[in-house]
Amino acid sequence: QEQLVESGGGLVQAGDSLRLSCVVTGRAFSKDTMGWFRQTPGKERDFVAGISWNGRQTAYADAVKGRFTISRDNAKNTAFLQMNSLKAEDTAIYYCAAVGTDGSRWYSLLDYWGQGTQVTVSS
Repeated sequence: QEQLVESGGGLVQAGDSLRLSCVVTGRAFSKDTMGWFRQTPGKERDFVAGISWNGRQTAYADAVKGRFTISRDNAKNTAFLQMNSLKAEDTAIYYCAAVGTDGSRWYSLLDYWGQGTQVTVSS
């Protein structure tokens, strides 16, 4: 059974850091391009960062470039999102997914989402 389990969120102050983790089971994780998305109430889920299967290529939304770093450990079926210099506007529920891209748009390849992890940044 496929499963995505996100963790690592929390309540922090502006300027602090958090590291999110996404453990994937039931899939050939090492073959997947992985991505992180985030969503706030009443808004669509937005792409945050993506990483190729071998970790050699990454991509970021403009809002997080220079502050967030995506990485992965294929031996542990885990993707990470290191978030530094957090801002109040980073407050959201963060989700991971196996993703595809057409070069301009990133999208989940799955028909389900994990439970996500809540990140709250106080200003």
